Order: sequence, then C-alpha cells, then structure tokens
Amino acid sequence: MTNVAPDVVEESGTGTGRTAAGREEREGRTARTGRGGIPEWATRRRVLFCAEILVSLAAALGYTLLCGRIDVNPMVRVAQVSGLAKMQQYAALLGIPILALLLYTAHRGSLMRHQLVKRLVCAALAGLSTGVIAGGVVVALNGTPWALGGQEGDPSVLIAMANSFLHGEGPSGIYPPLFPGLMAAWAKLRYDGAGGTGFALKDFQIFFTAIAGPMAYLAWRLLLRPFWALLIAVPSAILFMDPIRPYSHASMLVLLPLLGYTLREIRRSGDRPLRATLLRGAVLGLVFGVVFLWYSGWYVWAAPGVFLLALCVFPWRAGKAVVQRTAAFVGVTLVTAGVVGAPLIYQMARLGSQNPDRYAFLAVYVDPAYVLGWVSDRSGKLDYQTWPAAGEMAGQSGFALLLLFAAGLGVGLGLRNIMVLTAAATLAGAWLARFWFASHMAQDKAVQLFPRTTWIIMYCLMILAVLGMMAVVDRGSGWAERTLRPSGAAPAARVVSRRVVAQLATGMVCAIALFATMGASWSVNRYMPQSDDMTMGIDAWRAHTIKKADGTCPRFAPDKKNCADIITKDWKQNADDGQIWCGGIPPLDWKAVCGRKAPASELKKEEQEQEQEEREKAKK
Repeated sequence: MTNVAPDVVEESGTGTGRTAAGREEREGRTARTGRGGIPEWATRRRVLFCAEILVSLAAALGYTLLCGRIDVNPMVRVAQVSGLAKMQQYAALLGIPILALLLYTAHRGSLMRHQLVKRLVCAALAGLSTGVIAGGVVVALNGTPWALGGQEGDPSVLIAMANSFLHGEGPSGIYPPLFPGLMAAWAKLRYDGAGGTGFALKDFQIFFTAIAGPMAYLAWRLLLRPFWALLIAVPSAILFMDPIRPYSHASMLVLLPLLGYTLREIRRSGDRPLRATLLRGAVLGLVFGVVFLWYSGWYVWAAPGVFLLALCVFPWRAGKAVVQRTAAFVGVTLVTAGVVGAPLIYQMARLGSQNPDRYAFLAVYVDPAYVLGWVSDRSGKLDYQTWPAAGEMAGQSGFALLLLFAAGLGVGLGLRNIMVLTAAATLAGAWLARFWFASHMAQDKAVQLFPRTTWIIMYCLMILAVLGMMAVVDRGSGWAERTLRPSGAAPAARVVSRRVVAQLATGMVCAIALFATMGASWSVNRYMPQSDDMTMGIDAWRAHTIKKADGTCPRFAPDKKNCADIITKDWKQNADDGQIWCGGIPPLDWKAVCGRKAPASELKKEEQEQEQEEREKAKK
C-alpha cells in the first residue's frame, strides 16, 4: 500500500524522493502518454505546490467571509446554536462536493488525475478546518468591532503594545514584537491610529486563525505526502489554536516541520553546489527569524533536544568538502536568523532576568507529568482535585494509551526518518525543561511558563503517532509485496492494486474531514459569549460591552446604557512583588495552594462578589 506511505523524509530507501511531490512525479513519468488528460505544465512540482497554497488559503478565507453572512444575536444561547448549525451547513455545502469529486476520481478515471485531485482536496480541507474556527469568531463577535477579550487580559496587553509602537516606542520588553507591530501598522492604516488597535486585533484574530490550517499543512508538505500532512495538520491545528492569540500556536505548528526540514538539509547540503546550499540556508534563516519575532517561546523548549540532534546528524566523517559545505549551510542559516531576530535577542539579553513569569493557574497546580490535556485560566468549575479525570490504567485514559502506543511505533519503526528524530528530540528536551522549571518553582517563586510545554510535548506525541502509522503502512505494504506475490508474477504486478490503495486513502480523507467539522465546532463553541468570567466565553462577552468608535454601544450589548469607554494607554511593565500570583484560587486558599497570603485587593474583591451574590439571592 505504498501509495499512502510516506514520501519519505529520509534517505532510507528513497534517495531520489527529496520532496513530497517527487515520488508522484516519478510515478507519473511512466505514463507520459496522455497523463490522464492533464496538461504537462499542470504536473510540474512548483505549479502543483502553488496550486495547493492558493486552494488552501482560498478555502480558509472564503469560508471565513461566508460566515459574515450569519446574522444572529451571539449573546443568546439559542442563537449561538443556530449560528453553529449554519456554519456546519456551509461547511457541508462546500465540503461534500469536493469529497464527492475525490471519491469519483478514486473509482473512475486515471490515477494520475486522482492524485492531482487528492492534493487539492487535502489542501482545501486543511483550509476549511481552521476557517471554521475563524468563522466561529466572526459569529461570536457579530455586531461589535472589538476583539476577543476586549480591553482585558492578554488582549489589553497586545493593544497597549501596539499603542506604544504607534507612539514611537521600541519593542515592549522581551515580548515578540512582530504581531503587535503589525497591529499598530494596521490600526494606523485602517482605523486612524491608537484608538483602533483593539479593532485591528479583531481583524488579526480572525485572519491568522483562518490561515493557521494552511500554514501547518503547507509546512508539513515540505516533508510528507498530502494525506499524511493532512493527518498531522488538521487535528493539531484544531486542538491547539487559540483565536485570542493566534500567532502563538501557529508558530509552534510550523516550527517542528521546519526544524525537521532543516535537519534533513544538513544531511544533504554536502551533496549540493555551494551556491544552492547558501541560498537554502539564507531562506531558512529568514523564515526562522520571522517565526522567532512572531513568537519565540517554542524555541526555548525545542532548542536543547534539536541542538544535540543537529550535532549527531552533522556529517563529521563525510570528508573535508562535505563538512565545509554543510558548515556553510548551518552558518548562513544561523547568521541570517540571528540578524532578523536581533531586536528580540537584544531585548532578551538586556532584560531577560527582569521579566520572571509568576502567574499560576490550574495547569500549574495539577500533576506535572500530565501532558495530554490543557485548560486555560478560565477553567469554569474545574479545580486541581477534579481535573484531569483519572483514567483506567494508572490514571492514564484509553486515548493516552493509544497515543503512546502509536508514538512507540513511530520511534520503533521509523527511527531513520529525520522527522521522527526531530519530534523525539524536541519532546525529550521539552520534557526535561518542564521538570527543571517546575522543580524550582517553589524555591524561585516563578512559574517560567513551564505549563506551555504541555502543548509542544503533546504535538510531538501526535507527530510520532502519525509517523508510526505511516511506518506500519509502508513496511506492511512492502512485506505484502515481497511475500504474497505469486511466483513467476511480472515485476509490475502488485498484490494490492494502486486503485484499491487510492480508494482506501480517499475513505480516510473523508473521515478526517468529518473529524475536522466536529472538532472545529467544539473549538468554536467554547468562545461563544458567556457572562461567567470563569469560562472562555467571557472573552467574546467583553467584546460586546465596549463602546464603538462613534461612542455608541455594540448592536447586541447586554446593557445599552453602560458600555465601557475606549481606553488608550501605552504598555508598561507591571511591578514585580517577587511572589507567585495564585490565579483561579479563592483568596482565603492562597496560603495553602501558593504559599502566600492574598493581596488586600483580592480579599476585598471576594467580599464584594459575596455581597453581590447575597443581593441576587435576596431579589430571588
């Protein structure tokens, strides 16, 4: 069943298949006559890849724009359900025809044409997967120009940073400056400056959420064939994407395949001309530098393992000429990335020790060895005694056991695959860093963002699991061809025909599409407006409670007479009291959970909330 096997990332048996498009072109060269009715220019690798880019982006952004036609009151739950249903209707109207086309070509017509259709369908599904999430944000924010979060929490920090850029200040501390810098530029261009940075954030939340799926899919297409790239990109994008900060997880989704691609190039750069090697290094360095300025946190967790792996894959014994060309590739990549990321690197070197992370929330209080689930600081009624729910096997759920089993297949059967090595090394480095910071938390009174390693560790496990399934298919198909082929059969004869393999892969693509619609709806539903400030819906609710640019309340504001004024302020570093902030914990319990007494402001806030509850009970 080699048609759904990897277009191998590695030199283990397919040395000529250097890119995901390579094998498909090789297979097609044996059928030059006719080519399934496809013009010659349409089979070229660059043309096909550009077509995937266009189709994926068009699907993501087109669906997002289509959701702008859904006009419901997002503050009412019944209307929210109607909006979610309308989104699924749109997804079905777009998705069913393209899946029908894929099924038709799998059963009728030439396999060459089917391969072309499969490329484009996979690209479209990757775009639709996050287009649905972005469309859900459009529905949740219907009637308000404000972004998720309004003027509170992390969105308020991003708005303040963008205002600082508008007023001529430089980068804000050690925070990656590219996203707030672009916010400032967009606010100036479209919303007349500082008062519109919150409106610019809404546009960016929607746009960058929509294109996260295409970005992840296209990054994986550098290494894998369409089906396998889709199998990694869609579940990970749906699971990890956070529309409030879409830049953060999008950078993680593309960083891992980029690291794997770079390590593969380290192995191959010695065989290329020096000019081509330097050009590739410069392009990769530029991409890494931009991703670093976009969001730098994932570099911290990936660096230890990837650095050691890079030393291992470097061709030290391949001869002087190969070593020199490879060293030139690595040097140009690092220098280019360093030059592009210099503003943030300078800030980190100058201010890094002055910016400890002391914010604790539910993910900080639970067992640090749990890495297969995530809750935000708005976790509803959950606490560290009720989440995570204990599984059947030593606390591990059935999903956890299946994921670990599949990841074990990846490590056991695909260790010669460079992406398996990359994911395993990243996981090991992030695992050690996680426990290093967590073990020093009580002593240093600093969290240092260690819970965020949950995301990258889980992402690595998902990658290993998919690559494990890929290795099973690849080896299983090879075994079948070697052992089950009748003696005396022609070399071209196959035990399992390419047509059957194409039909099987098509069925799996349909299953991924169904998962994408269900998973994206789950993700969207979390952000529908709710007034409870312990739920994720509070972010959309806040966006409906702030005045528009003309001073009036948004269309569906819960209180038309008491909307908040627009706040325009620059970013300033918060004062550091040297203690952990015990988020999500009642003030009276701070001592038992975080080892400190709650500030007087928090105690007063709790008293006011209790008085408000008593008044509401009295009214009832």
